[in-house]
Amino acid sequence: MLAYLLRRLLQSMAVLLAMATIVFLGIYAIGNPVDIMLSPDADQLERDQLVQRLGLDQPLYMQLGRFLVHAVQGDLGNSFVYGEPAMTLILQRLPATLELAVAAMVIAIFIGVPLGIMAGLKPDAWTSRTIISGSILGFSLPNFLVGMILIMFFSVYLGWFPSGGRGMTVQALGADTWSIFSVSGLRHMFLPALNLAIYNLALIIRLARASTREVASQDYIKFARAIGLSQRRIVGVHVLKNIMIPLVTIIGLEFGSLMAFAVVTERVFAWPGMGKLLLDSILHLDRPVVVAYMMFTVFLFVSINFLVDVLYAALDPRINLQGKSV
Repeated sequence: MLAYLLRRLLQSMAVLLAMATIVFLGIYAIGNPVDIMLSPDADQLERDQLVQRLGLDQPLYMQLGRFLVHAVQGDLGNSFVYGEPAMTLILQRLPATLELAVAAMVIAIFIGVPLGIMAGLKPDAWTSRTIISGSILGFSLPNFLVGMILIMFFSVYLGWFPSGGRGMTVQALGADTWSIFSVSGLRHMFLPALNLAIYNLALIIRLARASTREVASQDYIKFARAIGLSQRRIVGVHVLKNIMIPLVTIIGLEFGSLMAFAVVTERVFAWPGMGKLLLDSILHLDRPVVVAYMMFTVFLFVSINFLVDVLYAALDPRINLQGKSV
């Protein structure tokens, strides 16, 4: 157990180091933020002072070395635009993106898993064909288009939900920017969460359906029916538990994707999360914030992969932490 954890920790550190180098070189080699931060009337002296203050007068390899040394200490630099630590800005926007991603994943799981099991148990029924056809739409429609349709229907025509913003935020869990604990916040969250959930909903439906069809043909399911177990017990205990391993993988990785790539949804619904901050930072060439966002994303995926591996062993006793079947 300890050897496995140490090995995974070293692998994770190597991934973080490699991605830090790639991200830094890719971001800092593009554009010149001085041209955006200074007015066209600024003289050369002002430009030189700003370049020196931002550390852009040093060679790129020296900038990289300084960045890596500070990154190990948890310092990813100060924002060129806001003058605050980049990670502070990311963490300030984290609750907004986190609650949106959690709400979207809850919608995808609690709707997608039952629909997928239903379609898998009766693959030839008209309900199964309808569910699969709907999942194809979920894969095919662009995220921004679905968002605008939701706004047009639910906000403009029906007036049921707001079209943008977060609504009222309250203080909870050490932060004062949570909207999930207020009725106004939940109303503002519904449409962007639904829009963000649609792709993952379709993905979970198809995966749950395929896994259910495979499990339903196994001998232990036939034996359970033969001894008179109810359909609810068969599905709830034997089928659900055995389809959870592929589902846990997808849910874990897709939750990281929801956190990292909710950019379009946040833009369409004016949701003030990390994605909106990323777009604003790219527009202004605020390199430290972009790098901090990318590094946070890499750290998030590495952590989720580790948790998924541990959950494997908990769900399937045939899998041990050395990666071998027993």
